[in-house]
Amino acid sequence: MLPTRRDLGRIALASLPLRLLAKPDSRFGGVKVGINAPYSFRGMPSGADDMLKYLIDAGLSFVELRSQPVEAYFGAPVSTRLFGPGGPAPGGRRTPPTPEREAAARASAEALEKWRLSAAMEKFKEFRTKYEEAGVAIDIVKFDGVDRMKDEVVAYAFGLAKSLGAKAISCEIPVSRTRWLGELAAHHDMMVGYHGHGDVHNPEAFAAPESWERSMSYSKYNGINLDIGHFIAGNSFSPIPFIKKRADRITHIHLKDRKLNNGPNRPWGEGDTPVKEVLQLMKKEKYPFQATIEFEYQVPEGSDVLKEIVKCVQFCRNTLT
Repeated sequence: MLPTRRDLGRIALASLPLRLLAKPDSRFGGVKVGINAPYSFRGMPSGADDMLKYLIDAGLSFVELRSQPVEAYFGAPVSTRLFGPGGPAPGGRRTPPTPEREAAARASAEALEKWRLSAAMEKFKEFRTKYEEAGVAIDIVKFDGVDRMKDEVVAYAFGLAKSLGAKAISCEIPVSRTRWLGELAAHHDMMVGYHGHGDVHNPEAFAAPESWERSMSYSKYNGINLDIGHFIAGNSFSPIPFIKKRADRITHIHLKDRKLNNGPNRPWGEGDTPVKEVLQLMKKEKYPFQATIEFEYQVPEGSDVLKEIVKCVQFCRNTLT
Protein backbone atom coordinates (compact mmCIF):
# COMPACT_ATOMS: atom_id res chain seq x y z
CA MET A 1 0.00 0.00 0.00
CA LEU A 2 1.30 3.45 -0.88
CA PRO A 3 2.07 5.73 2.09
CA THR A 4 -0.39 8.54 2.75
CA ARG A 5 0.62 12.20 2.93
CA ARG A 6 0.38 11.96 6.74
CA ASP A 7 2.70 8.95 6.72
CA LEU A 8 5.21 10.85 4.59
CA GLY A 9 5.06 13.76 7.00
CA ARG A 10 5.79 11.46 9.94
CA ILE A 11 8.73 9.91 8.07
CA ALA A 12 10.17 13.35 7.26
CA LEU A 13 9.74 14.49 10.84
CA ALA A 14 11.40 11.37 12.21
CA SER A 15 14.42 11.95 9.96
CA LEU A 16 15.15 15.40 11.42
CA PRO A 17 18.03 15.71 13.92
CA LEU A 18 16.75 15.77 17.49
CA ARG A 19 18.20 19.22 18.11
CA LEU A 20 15.91 20.61 15.40
CA LEU A 21 12.84 19.13 17.10
CA ALA A 22 13.51 20.67 20.50
CA LYS A 23 13.03 24.37 21.10
CA PRO A 24 16.20 26.21 22.14
CA ASP A 25 16.53 27.71 25.60
CA SER A 26 19.32 30.22 26.21
CA ARG A 27 18.14 31.75 29.46
CA PHE A 28 21.06 30.78 31.68
CA GLY A 29 20.88 31.57 35.39
CA GLY A 30 18.04 33.95 34.63
CA VAL A 31 20.09 35.86 32.01
CA LYS A 32 18.76 36.08 28.46
CA VAL A 33 21.57 35.23 26.05
CA GLY A 34 20.98 36.08 22.39
CA ILE A 35 22.87 37.09 19.27
CA ASN A 36 23.02 39.89 16.70
CA ALA A 37 21.86 38.35 13.42
CA PRO A 38 22.57 38.07 10.58
CA TYR A 39 25.70 40.16 11.31
CA SER A 40 27.27 37.47 13.50
CA PHE A 41 26.75 34.84 10.78
CA ARG A 42 28.84 36.71 8.20
CA GLY A 43 29.69 34.78 5.07
CA MET A 44 26.67 32.47 5.49
CA PRO A 45 23.29 32.61 3.73
CA SER A 46 21.25 35.28 5.50
CA GLY A 47 17.60 34.56 4.74
CA ALA A 48 14.97 34.44 7.47
CA ASP A 49 14.81 30.64 7.40
CA ASP A 50 18.61 30.41 7.42
CA MET A 51 18.74 32.62 10.51
CA LEU A 52 16.16 30.54 12.32
CA LYS A 53 18.06 27.33 11.64
CA TYR A 54 21.36 28.84 12.85
CA LEU A 55 19.70 30.05 16.05
CA ILE A 56 18.25 26.62 16.75
CA ASP A 57 21.54 24.89 15.92
CA ALA A 58 23.37 27.23 18.33
CA GLY A 59 20.74 26.72 21.05
CA LEU A 60 19.75 30.39 21.13
CA SER A 61 16.21 31.43 22.02
CA PHE A 62 16.72 35.22 21.84
CA VAL A 63 17.86 37.43 18.99
CA GLU A 64 18.58 41.01 18.01
CA LEU A 65 17.41 40.71 14.42
CA ARG A 66 18.26 43.19 11.70
CA SER A 67 15.43 44.38 9.51
CA GLN A 68 16.86 43.06 6.23
CA PRO A 69 15.95 39.34 6.53
CA VAL A 70 12.46 40.23 7.72
CA GLU A 71 11.80 42.61 4.86
CA ALA A 72 13.44 40.34 2.27
CA TYR A 73 11.18 37.49 3.43
CA PHE A 74 8.22 39.55 2.23
CA GLY A 75 9.81 40.68 -1.03
CA ALA A 76 11.30 44.08 -0.21
CA PRO A 77 13.57 45.58 -2.89
CA VAL A 78 17.27 44.96 -2.34
CA SER A 79 19.29 48.10 -1.62
CA THR A 80 22.16 48.84 -3.97
CA ARG A 81 25.45 49.58 -2.24
CA LEU A 82 26.84 53.04 -2.87
CA PHE A 83 30.42 51.79 -2.76
CA GLY A 84 31.66 48.75 -4.62
CA PRO A 85 32.81 45.51 -2.98
CA GLY A 86 36.49 46.37 -3.27
CA GLY A 87 36.66 48.32 0.00
CA PRO A 88 38.87 51.30 0.69
CA ALA A 89 41.49 52.37 -1.81
CA PRO A 90 45.19 52.48 -0.85
CA GLY A 91 45.69 55.02 1.92
CA GLY A 92 42.46 54.03 3.69
CA ARG A 93 40.03 56.11 1.64
CA ARG A 94 37.18 54.80 -0.43
CA THR A 95 37.26 55.44 -4.13
CA PRO A 96 34.42 57.83 -5.10
CA PRO A 97 31.32 56.01 -6.36
CA THR A 98 30.59 56.27 -10.06
CA PRO A 99 27.59 58.35 -11.22
CA GLU A 100 25.93 55.10 -12.31
CA ARG A 101 26.33 53.55 -8.86
CA GLU A 102 25.05 56.74 -7.19
CA ALA A 103 21.97 56.69 -9.40
CA ALA A 104 21.36 53.00 -8.72
CA ALA A 105 21.74 53.47 -4.96
CA ARG A 106 19.34 56.42 -4.99
CA ALA A 107 16.75 54.50 -7.03
CA SER A 108 16.94 51.43 -4.80
CA ALA A 109 16.60 53.55 -1.64
CA GLU A 110 13.49 55.20 -3.08
CA ALA A 111 12.03 51.81 -4.02
CA LEU A 112 12.63 50.45 -0.49
CA GLU A 113 11.06 53.53 1.08
CA LYS A 114 7.99 53.17 -1.12
CA TRP A 115 7.72 49.49 -0.20
CA ARG A 116 8.03 50.21 3.50
CA LEU A 117 5.34 52.89 3.46
CA SER A 118 2.90 50.50 1.77
CA ALA A 119 3.66 47.49 4.00
CA ALA A 120 0.86 45.99 6.12
CA MET A 121 1.91 45.29 9.71
CA GLU A 122 -0.25 42.18 9.94
CA LYS A 123 2.14 40.17 7.76
CA PHE A 124 5.02 40.90 10.13
CA LYS A 125 3.01 39.31 12.92
CA GLU A 126 3.08 36.12 10.83
CA PHE A 127 6.86 36.33 10.88
CA ARG A 128 6.81 36.74 14.66
CA THR A 129 4.65 33.62 14.99
CA LYS A 130 7.06 31.66 12.78
CA TYR A 131 9.98 32.43 15.09
CA GLU A 132 8.07 32.09 18.34
CA GLU A 133 6.70 28.68 17.37
CA ALA A 134 10.31 27.59 16.86
CA GLY A 135 11.19 28.90 20.33
CA VAL A 136 12.94 32.15 19.37
CA ALA A 137 11.95 35.59 20.71
CA ILE A 138 12.86 38.67 18.68
CA ASP A 139 13.82 41.02 21.52
CA ILE A 140 15.32 43.86 19.48
CA VAL A 141 15.14 44.90 15.82
CA LYS A 142 18.12 46.75 14.36
CA PHE A 143 17.72 49.27 11.53
CA ASP A 144 20.47 50.73 9.37
CA GLY A 145 20.44 54.33 8.11
CA VAL A 146 17.81 55.55 10.59
CA ASP A 147 19.16 59.12 10.66
CA ARG A 148 18.44 59.39 6.92
CA MET A 149 14.83 58.19 7.24
CA LYS A 150 11.78 60.41 6.99
CA ASP A 151 9.55 60.56 10.06
CA GLU A 152 6.94 58.35 8.42
CA VAL A 153 9.55 55.69 7.64
CA VAL A 154 10.74 55.79 11.26
CA ALA A 155 7.10 55.23 12.25
CA TYR A 156 7.15 52.15 10.00
CA ALA A 157 10.32 50.95 11.79
CA PHE A 158 8.69 51.19 15.21
CA GLY A 159 5.58 49.47 13.85
CA LEU A 160 7.63 46.63 12.40
CA ALA A 161 9.50 46.14 15.68
CA LYS A 162 6.28 46.07 17.70
CA SER A 163 4.71 43.59 15.26
CA LEU A 164 7.69 41.28 15.76
CA GLY A 165 7.31 41.44 19.54
CA ALA A 166 10.46 43.50 20.11
CA LYS A 167 10.98 45.60 23.24
CA ALA A 168 13.27 48.11 21.52
CA ILE A 169 14.92 49.08 18.26
CA SER A 170 18.66 49.59 17.90
CA CYS A 171 20.67 51.71 15.52
CA GLU A 172 23.92 53.59 14.95
CA ILE A 173 23.41 57.32 14.40
CA PRO A 174 25.18 60.57 15.41
CA VAL A 175 24.56 61.67 19.00
CA SER A 176 23.06 64.98 17.86
CA ARG A 177 20.36 63.15 15.86
CA THR A 178 19.08 61.37 18.96
CA ARG A 179 17.09 64.40 20.09
CA TRP A 180 14.94 64.00 16.96
CA LEU A 181 14.72 60.21 17.23
CA GLY A 182 14.05 60.33 20.97
CA GLU A 183 10.99 62.50 20.35
CA LEU A 184 9.68 59.98 17.81
CA ALA A 185 10.44 57.12 20.19
CA ALA A 186 8.35 58.85 22.88
CA HIS A 187 5.46 59.14 20.43
CA HIS A 188 5.65 55.41 19.71
CA ASP A 189 6.36 54.48 23.35
CA MET A 190 9.39 52.35 22.51
CA MET A 191 13.03 52.45 23.61
CA VAL A 192 15.95 52.99 21.24
CA GLY A 193 19.33 51.43 22.05
CA TYR A 194 22.26 53.34 20.56
CA HIS A 195 25.20 51.13 19.68
CA GLY A 196 28.66 52.27 20.65
CA HIS A 197 32.15 51.82 19.21
CA GLY A 198 35.58 52.95 20.37
CA ASP A 199 36.06 56.47 18.98
CA VAL A 200 36.03 58.37 22.29
CA HIS A 201 37.35 61.58 20.68
CA ASN A 202 34.42 62.05 18.30
CA PRO A 203 31.58 63.98 20.03
CA GLU A 204 29.06 62.55 17.55
CA ALA A 205 30.07 58.92 18.22
CA PHE A 206 28.75 56.73 21.01
CA ALA A 207 31.90 55.60 22.80
CA ALA A 208 32.54 57.44 26.09
CA PRO A 209 29.85 57.31 28.81
CA GLU A 210 29.25 61.04 28.28
CA SER A 211 27.89 60.40 24.78
CA TRP A 212 25.02 58.30 26.14
CA GLU A 213 24.45 60.74 29.00
CA ARG A 214 23.99 63.53 26.46
CA SER A 215 21.58 61.45 24.40
CA MET A 216 19.59 60.31 27.43
CA SER A 217 19.14 63.93 28.51
CA TYR A 218 17.11 64.48 25.33
CA SER A 219 14.52 61.76 25.95
CA LYS A 220 13.70 59.06 28.47
CA TYR A 221 13.27 56.73 25.47
CA ASN A 222 16.91 57.11 24.43
CA GLY A 223 18.82 54.12 25.75
CA ILE A 224 22.08 52.22 25.66
CA ASN A 225 23.19 49.32 23.49
CA LEU A 226 26.50 48.90 25.28
CA ASP A 227 29.12 46.96 23.36
CA ILE A 228 31.49 45.99 26.19
CA GLY A 229 34.31 45.01 23.81
CA HIS A 230 34.31 48.32 21.97
CA PHE A 231 33.84 50.15 25.28
CA ILE A 232 36.96 48.77 26.91
CA ALA A 233 39.00 49.07 23.70
CA GLY A 234 38.20 52.78 23.42
CA ASN A 235 37.92 53.85 27.05
CA SER A 236 40.54 51.50 28.55
CA PHE A 237 38.51 51.00 31.73
CA SER A 238 35.84 48.52 32.80
CA PRO A 239 32.25 49.07 31.65
CA ILE A 240 30.87 47.59 34.89
CA PRO A 241 30.50 50.89 36.83
CA PHE A 242 28.60 52.41 33.90
CA ILE A 243 26.37 49.32 33.66
CA LYS A 244 25.56 49.55 37.37
CA LYS A 245 24.84 53.28 37.12
CA ARG A 246 22.65 53.14 34.00
CA ALA A 247 21.13 49.66 34.02
CA ASP A 248 17.64 51.14 33.86
CA ARG A 249 18.40 52.63 30.42
CA ILE A 250 20.23 49.66 28.87
CA THR A 251 18.26 47.94 26.11
CA HIS A 252 20.87 45.20 25.60
CA ILE A 253 24.59 44.52 25.90
CA HIS A 254 26.83 43.29 23.07
CA LEU A 255 29.27 40.62 24.15
CA LYS A 256 32.71 40.34 22.60
CA ASP A 257 36.28 40.21 23.90
CA ARG A 258 38.71 42.92 22.73
CA LYS A 259 42.12 44.10 23.87
CA LEU A 260 42.77 47.48 25.46
CA ASN A 261 43.85 50.56 23.49
CA ASN A 262 41.67 49.75 20.47
CA GLY A 263 43.22 46.32 20.26
CA PRO A 264 41.83 43.47 18.17
CA ASN A 265 38.95 41.11 18.85
CA ARG A 266 40.04 37.89 20.49
CA PRO A 267 38.42 34.53 21.22
CA TRP A 268 36.51 34.89 24.46
CA GLY A 269 38.76 34.69 27.49
CA GLU A 270 41.85 35.88 25.60
CA GLY A 271 41.14 39.63 25.55
CA ASP A 272 40.87 42.34 28.20
CA THR A 273 37.06 42.61 28.29
CA PRO A 274 35.40 41.43 31.54
CA VAL A 275 32.87 39.23 29.75
CA LYS A 276 32.49 36.79 32.66
CA GLU A 277 32.20 39.56 35.21
CA VAL A 278 29.50 41.35 33.20
CA LEU A 279 27.49 38.15 32.81
CA GLN A 280 27.82 37.40 36.52
CA LEU A 281 26.70 40.95 37.34
CA MET A 282 23.63 40.50 35.14
CA LYS A 283 22.81 37.28 36.98
CA LYS A 284 23.36 38.79 40.43
CA GLU A 285 21.30 41.91 39.75
CA LYS A 286 18.65 40.07 37.70
CA TYR A 287 18.92 42.56 34.88
CA PRO A 288 16.12 41.98 32.33
CA PHE A 289 17.99 43.08 29.21
CA GLN A 290 19.55 40.68 26.73
CA ALA A 291 23.24 39.71 26.70
CA THR A 292 23.75 39.68 22.94
CA ILE A 293 26.63 37.84 21.30
CA GLU A 294 28.17 39.86 18.48
CA PHE A 295 30.62 37.47 16.88
CA GLU A 296 33.64 39.28 15.41
CA TYR A 297 36.92 37.49 16.14
CA GLN A 298 38.80 35.66 13.42
CA VAL A 299 37.71 32.05 12.95
CA PRO A 300 40.61 29.69 13.78
CA GLU A 301 41.84 27.32 11.11
CA GLY A 302 39.84 24.12 11.06
CA SER A 303 36.72 25.71 12.58
CA ASP A 304 33.80 27.73 11.20
CA VAL A 305 31.55 30.59 12.28
CA LEU A 306 28.75 28.43 13.69
CA LYS A 307 31.16 26.28 15.71
CA GLU A 308 32.74 29.38 17.22
CA ILE A 309 29.34 30.86 18.04
CA VAL A 310 28.42 27.63 19.81
CA LYS A 311 31.62 28.06 21.87
CA CYS A 312 30.46 31.57 22.83
CA VAL A 313 27.08 30.21 23.88
CA GLN A 314 28.80 27.54 25.96
CA PHE A 315 31.01 30.23 27.54
CA CYS A 316 27.85 32.02 28.68
CA ARG A 317 26.25 28.81 29.94
CA ASN A 318 29.36 27.81 31.90
CA THR A 319 29.62 31.29 33.42
CA LEU A 320 25.99 31.51 34.47
CA THR A 321 25.09 27.98 35.56
